[in-house]
Amino acid sequence: MISRLIGFILLLYALGFAWFSIWLPQPLDLRSTDAIVVLTGGAGRIDRGLALLQEGAAKKMLISGVDRSVRPHELALRYKAPEKLFECCITLGREAIDTRSNAIETAHWLERRGYDTVRLITSDWHMRRAAFELRQTLPREVVLVYDAVPTRPSLSTLFREYNKYGLRRIAALIGI
Repeated sequence: MISRLIGFILLLYALGFAWFSIWLPQPLDLRSTDAIVVLTGGAGRIDRGLALLQEGAAKKMLISGVDRSVRPHELALRYKAPEKLFECCITLGREAIDTRSNAIETAHWLERRGYDTVRLITSDWHMRRAAFELRQTLPREVVLVYDAVPTRPSLSTLFREYNKYGLRRIAALIGI
């Protein structure tokens, strides 16, 4: 009886991992939102946010998790974006150090500005956990849309992220 239960749990775990790995979130269309939030830590994320901001998909953007030593003009040079864009429309969030604190920083930023819709940009393999964390901190009435940056994650990256996502969901269920 116990071996069947363990086997069933392992089967559910394996099927969950297959779902998580095969059906990664995708990029979103150009629909408009009040704001864009980019989580640092992966290639293509800031590029995607800047392109959408310049195309008018939102009026403001938060880049969450920026190192305290990084200056706006350095990012403008690195990403070949106008410095004026950083001056008027981009906030560098410097408080976050992980996905959970990205969510807290983002929720505070959105609340201070009264935004109702936000586009979350992160890597495809990171999107589910990042969106879960953000959904935990945002008021229910805020509309959150997912815009995943396509990557080619390794099996070990997917495995680690799947476990983090699962553990975070369990922790949230028990109130941690």
